[in-house]
Amino acid sequence: MMPETLDTAWLKANPLPVVDSDSDKNARGRVLVVGGAEFVPGALRLTGEAALRAGAGKLQMATVRSAAMSLGVLVPEAAMIALPAQEDGEIAVGAAAVLKPQLARCDSLVLGPGMNVSAGTDQLVADILAATEPPVTIILDAAAMTSARDLRSTIAAHEGHIILTPHHGEMAILTGKSAEAITADPVGVASQVAQDFQAVVILKGDRSVIAAPDGACLLHEGGCVGLATGGSGDVLAGIAGGLAARGADPFRAAAWASWLHGRAGRELARTMGPIGFLARELLLLIPRLLEEPGSS
Repeated sequence: MMPETLDTAWLKANPLPVVDSDSDKNARGRVLVVGGAEFVPGALRLTGEAALRAGAGKLQMATVRSAAMSLGVLVPEAAMIALPAQEDGEIAVGAAAVLKPQLARCDSLVLGPGMNVSAGTDQLVADILAATEPPVTIILDAAAMTSARDLRSTIAAHEGHIILTPHHGEMAILTGKSAEAITADPVGVASQVAQDFQAVVILKGDRSVIAAPDGACLLHEGGCVGLATGGSGDVLAGIAGGLAARGADPFRAAAWASWLHGRAGRELARTMGPIGFLARELLLLIPRLLEEPGSS
């Protein structure tokens, strides 16, 4: 199947859920962001704020206890959850039990920003997925996304409510294919992974591919080189989580997040320069850009 083009025409034909003028924060959903480490606490700030900028009503962020207080001061809009840590400063495997009550009450979960690849991460991700049930939309990002390589049946059991966000290197880990093979056929690879895992896939790159388990596929060529910077993927994951919390289905949330992320990058490239802008500078643009596809 040839992919459709992800552009404003597609967005207008596939709008986000309408936010009523009298809706409160509960109506716009609750996002739970889990990740970070003692020495990488800032990623969650980017992801959490992106979720709020995308219109989510409530935000909870869970990270290691040593970083939780400072992160809570940095993002006062969020409720903080302090998690146990390992000796290396990473989130301990036992954190899944601590999170179980929050997992039952969130509308979307973003898991992985600021976490490192390890056997402990693999076990933590498996335990959190087992403790979370549809229709919660789960965005697996960064280290948590690469943990998905051994969790195909677990992910498929979530009935299409998981979004995977690999760049080409992470997709190589996920599939066992070479980076060259992925670059040669990004649409085919993303579509196959979406079908195999029964998950939505955002294969990030200068031409991003958004693929769904049912075969739907979008090609987005609206990014820019300046988005290849630290923290940029954390922002993308947060936007997707925020849109999902508002009620967008996973494929729509992934598509809109990809477009918003790319559009914000192009805007900064135009006003600041093609490279050198920061991931956190994308955040303030998101609320205005949410309205752009509806304008004529």
